[in-house]
Amino acid sequence: MPHIPLIEDLTTGPIPPGSTLLVEFDPASQWYNASLTIATEWLKQGGTVWYHDYMQPPDNIRSKIKQMGLDVEDLEKIERLQIWDWYTCQLGQKSREKYAHDSLKVADLSIQFSRVEMHRSMPGVLHISDNTSTLARFNDERAYVEYVLTRIIPSNAMNQSINLRGLLKGVHNDWAYKQLEAAHAGIIDFTVEQVGGEWKNFITIRGMRDVGHDSRPHPLKVDENLQVTLEK
Repeated sequence: MPHIPLIEDLTTGPIPPGSTLLVEFDPASQWYNASLTIATEWLKQGGTVWYHDYMQPPDNIRSKIKQMGLDVEDLEKIERLQIWDWYTCQLGQKSREKYAHDSLKVADLSIQFSRVEMHRSMPGVLHISDNTSTLARFNDERAYVEYVLTRIIPSNAMNQSINLRGLLKGVHNDWAYKQLEAAHAGIIDFTVEQVGGEWKNFITIRGMRDVGHDSRPHPLKVDENLQVTLEK
């Protein structure tokens, strides 16, 4: 199994297959670039990434992964990289992507969920969702939480993939955060804090159910290619 940068740099062992991890992030944090860094490094190690893109046109994702040194066209051709377009339908448009969702309504997603072979074995597949809070714009919050608890998390456990699901801080009810946090195998925070008169980015593993971890906040740095690493 490939190594997950940033996250497994702070754990005492590998994240078990079948785990779903909740990433709670500040709006100004480096989570988006970190998510692409994690995807890129996983691909470099021979793994497969399904990147679930809620926040920007899919070609932006391709451009950034290219900037980080990968041949995106080749990886998509052999399907080691799948970019799932959750973005275009929010604009009221039809996606031209091979992998896309036409609706973000939970009722529609539940039907589509059963059609995309989510229960087949997927060892070595890393799912990354940049901002699942987007779903709350189109659904009752309880329906959205139930969808995650009864579809997404059980499916990942069955198919043995690993899932990182981004959730924006401060936009949901406290009930929703507590339900989701209790159901995930780990909680990771990407935050921005003012230190010595400047704003700095941090990653913190708040909790991890199945593996030991360093729970201290760790500062992050961003290189010229937008890759995010731990600041030594």
